[in-house]
Amino acid sequence: MAEVKLQNICKRYGRTEVIRDVSIHVKNGEFITLVGPSGCGKTTILRMIAGLERITSGSLYIGDVLSNDIPSKKRGISMVFQSYALFPHMTVSENIAFGLKIKKYGRNEILERVKWAADFLNLNELESRMPKELSGGQRQRVAFARALVLEPDVLLLDEPLSNLDAKLRLKMRSELKRIHRKLNTTIIYVTHDQVEAMSLSNRVVVMNKGVIAQTGSPLEVYNSPSDIFVAGFIGSPAMNFLNGIIIKDEAHLFIDFDGFKLIIPEELRSNCEKYSGKEIIFGIRPEDITDKRFSLNNEENSIDAIIEVVEPLGDKDMIEAATGDTVLTFTADPGKTESGMHIKIGFNMIKSHFFDKETGKIL
Repeated sequence: MAEVKLQNICKRYGRTEVIRDVSIHVKNGEFITLVGPSGCGKTTILRMIAGLERITSGSLYIGDVLSNDIPSKKRGISMVFQSYALFPHMTVSENIAFGLKIKKYGRNEILERVKWAADFLNLNELESRMPKELSGGQRQRVAFARALVLEPDVLLLDEPLSNLDAKLRLKMRSELKRIHRKLNTTIIYVTHDQVEAMSLSNRVVVMNKGVIAQTGSPLEVYNSPSDIFVAGFIGSPAMNFLNGIIIKDEAHLFIDFDGFKLIIPEELRSNCEKYSGKEIIFGIRPEDITDKRFSLNNEENSIDAIIEVVEPLGDKDMIEAATGDTVLTFTADPGKTESGMHIKIGFNMIKSHFFDKETGKIL
């Protein structure tokens, strides 16, 4: 195991700066995920750690060693790529053993390590097969095995599950958690899938346009987003955002949108009071909106709405409801709602979020 420290890392291609002043400290044995939309710079960071891209400025430490100019093969790192990158003319065993042969390990040790990896990843019955004879999940496990036999200090994973179907992705997520739990290897994982980031990691680094938007545990970035980008990117379905005005009377502070007033709870009042009379963006997650017919909480703020779309998902229905010019997304028990229905929906305001309209930062 090794810790990885990025200190004020920048990457430029000509005059284009794609990574700006990024600092991350990955602890020994930690599983950390870089997540963000395509083009945000997460894969570039991974490739700089691996030594596949030069760092323009800043410092990279692997363990206690400044590693900016250390060749990739000497960094104690293994990388698993999105495409698996298996050699089509080699068997499963030969693919797993390839890195060991390059590093000139002895024949007996190669056989021992390949057997260990095949046992660990349930590849024993596939060792003589060629990659074209394997399923996507099997190919992915071979790629993991090839990386793990090298006993890397750090394992880098670049969207390794993106080519798998939904059911297989779920299975391989469990496999990855098992690998990390048993080996306690330092893992840096890159994905654009926020569900993967939330379910796999000790910590999540949310990237946006080459900078870090927020770092924290999965629950921290979900429950306490730093800005409107993180709030909208993390969570499925996405957070609802409404333009509104904060108004104040003698007793209460309200958010006013489309002529509806919702009381801002005392716990959030101090953050919002200085914005009285100003436009802000009000955010609330779908699970914090309820159909009042089935709500046990009579204290919720509520408004009238009309159901526009009902999307059955089996265990629940995804609902789109209109109120004025605003459309809200929330979930409900299956089969109890239909398009055109007039309902009253409630808001769990203690779970609401308020953002500065100009900067996008949380109030």
